[in-house]
Amino acid sequence: MPRLSSPVAVTLAAVLALGASSSLHAQAAARRPLNVNDLFNLRNVADPQLSPDGKWVAYAVTRVDSAKDRNETDIWMSSWDGSDVIQLTHSAGGERAPRWSPDGRWLAFLSGRTDGPAGGDEESSGSQIWLLDRRGGEASKLTSIKGGVSDYAWSPDSKRFVLVISDTALPPAGWDSVGAKGKAKTAKPIVIDRYHFKEDGEGYLGPTHSHLYLYDIAAKKSEVLTPGSYDESQPSWSPDGKSIAFVSNRTADPERNNNADLWVIDAKTGAAPRQLTTSPGNDGDARPAWSPDGSMIAYLQGGDPKYWAYDQPELAVIPAGGGTPRLLSPGFDRDAGQPMFAPDGKSVLFQVGDDRAVFLARVPAAGGAVEALTKGRGVIADYAMAPDGRIALLAGTAMQPSEVFALDAAGGATRPLSHQNDAWLAGVDVGATQDVTFTAKDGNEVHGLLLRPPASVASSGARLPTLLRIHGGPHGQDQHDFALERQLFAADGYAVISVNYRGSSGRGRKYAQSIYADWGNKEVVDLLAAADYVVSSGVADADRMGIGGWSYGGILTDYTIATDPRFKAGTSGAGSAMQTAMYGSDQYILQYDTELGPPWKNPKLWEKVSYPFYKNDRITTPTLFMGGEKDFNVPIIGGEQMYQALKSRGIDTELVIYPGQNHGLTTPSYRRDRWQRYLAWYAKYLKGKPKA
Repeated sequence: MPRLSSPVAVTLAAVLALGASSSLHAQAAARRPLNVNDLFNLRNVADPQLSPDGKWVAYAVTRVDSAKDRNETDIWMSSWDGSDVIQLTHSAGGERAPRWSPDGRWLAFLSGRTDGPAGGDEESSGSQIWLLDRRGGEASKLTSIKGGVSDYAWSPDSKRFVLVISDTALPPAGWDSVGAKGKAKTAKPIVIDRYHFKEDGEGYLGPTHSHLYLYDIAAKKSEVLTPGSYDESQPSWSPDGKSIAFVSNRTADPERNNNADLWVIDAKTGAAPRQLTTSPGNDGDARPAWSPDGSMIAYLQGGDPKYWAYDQPELAVIPAGGGTPRLLSPGFDRDAGQPMFAPDGKSVLFQVGDDRAVFLARVPAAGGAVEALTKGRGVIADYAMAPDGRIALLAGTAMQPSEVFALDAAGGATRPLSHQNDAWLAGVDVGATQDVTFTAKDGNEVHGLLLRPPASVASSGARLPTLLRIHGGPHGQDQHDFALERQLFAADGYAVISVNYRGSSGRGRKYAQSIYADWGNKEVVDLLAAADYVVSSGVADADRMGIGGWSYGGILTDYTIATDPRFKAGTSGAGSAMQTAMYGSDQYILQYDTELGPPWKNPKLWEKVSYPFYKNDRITTPTLFMGGEKDFNVPIIGGEQMYQALKSRGIDTELVIYPGQNHGLTTPSYRRDRWQRYLAWYAKYLKGKPKA
């Protein structure tokens, strides 16, 4: 179990109540239920960044432009006292990743827009760095780098950047289908010789790699810092500006393992990188964090490489000059994220994923007990810290989307800084989410979330049509954050039960690794226990229960309906059932080879984990299958095969394929369409006469 000291912590629910009291405490009668068009009203706030003087917080806000059918992101800024809220960018090209210069003069951001304040559609050259002068004026474009910039960081003297750039010297054959004069021409064949040769969102992988570059701002000149045939990411400058820490897998064959290590290189061209960590696990799950004096680096140390797909890294520090790493809280059995040294160097802050919630914590830099800085049933999705110790939180709950809040580390005072969703929330009725606990038939204690319809939709007491909605991963968790999809189901009159089945995060390493090479077994036991629970507790009408999920949630839908016929309707999104067909079709070749072994060596095991397809004659649940046409994560073939099997047997089924979409649907009209189809499919089979 986690070791926690007894902190003076800020209650997250109280923090959020300060920022949304006007919207969350209005009378339900004055509000309307949610509907699918609320996709266009919700604003997603992300990436808070505190200015060096602590007086301003910049952040990104994404909204949907329904007319253009796309997402648009702008940079906003709020004063620390909350009195001023300013939208800094307005272009159609979109902006992201705001970063303050250490001298406080500039705010940089990434954008794919064309020149001028009006912007335009994203350029073929990708995202470039733009600069806003805090003294006033329009943003100006700084870089013009072929292929664009994927990540960047200011040097401590504000004169340079370290950039992450994918090299373009040898573009994969077939990528360039436009001639020199802009006329379309026949694409060349795509030639592949890599072990890991495809990635969702990127497509087929060619011989390119991501490298670090130094960029001189005054000269507008870039020079490669880490040439070669490896990939580098997550660069972080030392406080004196002389070195850069980064993450890279430089083993003999990086594609056949997940062994990323921490490296340090002098910030000058021609320097040789020095390897700091040597553990066999993945040490690259977070950006390296330097101590204020530059002597130590905090990072996340990976565990047994055998379990890398279910890894729960531990918070560690290592001398910047090399030496033996040290765990800061050995035995702290929870998920850690985003380490950052406190300004005095005496402690390290980090996020903790803990049983349906995420809180901010700190631990002494010398090691010791973990102290929670926030508590309550909510999620600290991100945070930033100023040199004086002030902290900006990106925080949300199941009833309020994430917004930016100020947390004064010295006094513990909290204030809302952004109000992107307040006006919208004031007019809609959202359902309340509660923690639930129950026991599976094999004795496992299962934790989940139960969402009931809001008061404006359903009266209390009656048994409800109920949906078992399953999260993906499997290494992830359903948690107390605002899930518009779940709220839409509740607004349509459904109770929604979400389950952190075995394999999920937030319950410790053993719980996550318990499904290793045994897919569709313990998870299904836990899911069926949830179905039993909502019936026995008087919430669900046993004759009107549905099931569904996306990604591993879709896979588990297939497993569950092949195990138990109780569900009257199912939706399986981006799922698969004949897992052998995924070998070589998706991006998980390393996991397959290390966890299940190649199919020709372990055919019986592959057949076992493919039982929804081979035992398809057990399925009676009418099921809607969905997926993205260009999904390389869980290719659409997984849904196609299950659709064909059910169709061949005469079971009610339908297949919906979204053109041009990857694993996660990004086109707003497709996302709305998916929700509309969910609601229509469930209504067809579950909206019958209620059980008395």
